[in-house]
Amino acid sequence: MSRPDPSRLAAYEVLKAVRVDDAYANLVLPRVLREAGLSGRDAAFATELAAGTLRGRGTYDAVLDACTDRPLASTPAKVLDALRLGAHQLLAMRVPAHAAISTTVDLVRDRAGAGAGGFANAVLRRVAEHDLAAWLDRLDPAGDDLPLRHSHPAWVVERLGEALAADGADGELPALLAADNAPPAVTLVARPGRLTRADLLAQVEGTATPRSPYGVVLASGDPGAVLAVRDGLAGVQDEGSQLVATALADAPLAGGDHRWLDLCAGPGGKAALLAGLAAGRGAHLVANEVAPHRADLVRRSLAGMPGEPEVTVADGRDGPWEAGSFDRVLLDAPCTGLGALRRRPESRWRRRPSDLDDLVPLQRQLLDSALRLVRPGGVVLYATCSPVLAETRDVVAPYADSPDVAVESTDQLWPHRDGTDAMFTALLRRA
Repeated sequence: MSRPDPSRLAAYEVLKAVRVDDAYANLVLPRVLREAGLSGRDAAFATELAAGTLRGRGTYDAVLDACTDRPLASTPAKVLDALRLGAHQLLAMRVPAHAAISTTVDLVRDRAGAGAGGFANAVLRRVAEHDLAAWLDRLDPAGDDLPLRHSHPAWVVERLGEALAADGADGELPALLAADNAPPAVTLVARPGRLTRADLLAQVEGTATPRSPYGVVLASGDPGAVLAVRDGLAGVQDEGSQLVATALADAPLAGGDHRWLDLCAGPGGKAALLAGLAAGRGAHLVANEVAPHRADLVRRSLAGMPGEPEVTVADGRDGPWEAGSFDRVLLDAPCTGLGALRRRPESRWRRRPSDLDDLVPLQRQLLDSALRLVRPGGVVLYATCSPVLAETRDVVAPYADSPDVAVESTDQLWPHRDGTDAMFTALLRRA
């Protein structure tokens, strides 16, 4: 029996970690590649195989289901993971059919036994009878099944469509779904007070981000190999996240501007950018996180930043601060994360509509707390990495008629329009 190919085995281990440990693929992948000793083309192949399989899972499951004589749900999870990897190679990568099938069968035999290998061989040979376009036409002759064609759960497609319609972009849903399935470029942030963007551009091959004055889009390469990233002078951060931090910092403010709060700071990327901006004005940043292990990540992100930013561990709904004790507050609220499906494709399969039942009340409570903690005349920036209306406009809407709070602006970024995660922001000011 042939041993599994190392690149394909690494991709399989990523899918297993996502399934068994609720891991995020982009976080577990570097460790898996390192442990497998993969680099260069082999690492790139494993990366595309894992991420592409997670993105296309919904489509591939429909194809696989059409190629089996039993319900796909009865297939052992370890075998199904491998079949999805095989389907991605056959339908979306330039891998010869014989190589995609034989290497997947080797993987299945290694993980689930010879009998499962025979089953995988039969299924994948049927998958290989048609290319992806032909399969989609067979499964969706009308051509209007967006969840199937773009590999998103139906409820996610519905929520994204509602958000686009509210933003005056009814016809853009297919473009948004396609953008969710396009691997994003790696974007770096030069951390103010430690490195300028010009200095970062001198170190790497890349281009300046169009809207953030601190961002650089890498042309290629591993961001972990960039010296400035290794030394904490720069970080990996989507331009949309950078714009959240700068939107808070750029909001006009009368009176004192001395204390800033990042209420839900983990894992710390926005906090690091805010710390540099605050220190440049003589302000002090408090970065709070409710989970101790995430607070450790925040400390790591803030290490070496100017201004001696402070990290606290508290529930943002009833933290230890006095009312009105901050001039600026960022609330990057816990959310479904459906605006970051380019970078975390597994989130679409992990989330459920019922998640909103817990998240929305939490978001409202945290926003109430943020507005209590900011002084009169101070500003709160509410942000989510989700465009879902229940988490965005609906959370902010009750303040529109409040005599104590002014909703000064809202903004929704989109992957297909702006090349960023679908970040939502609302700027609120205490009267």
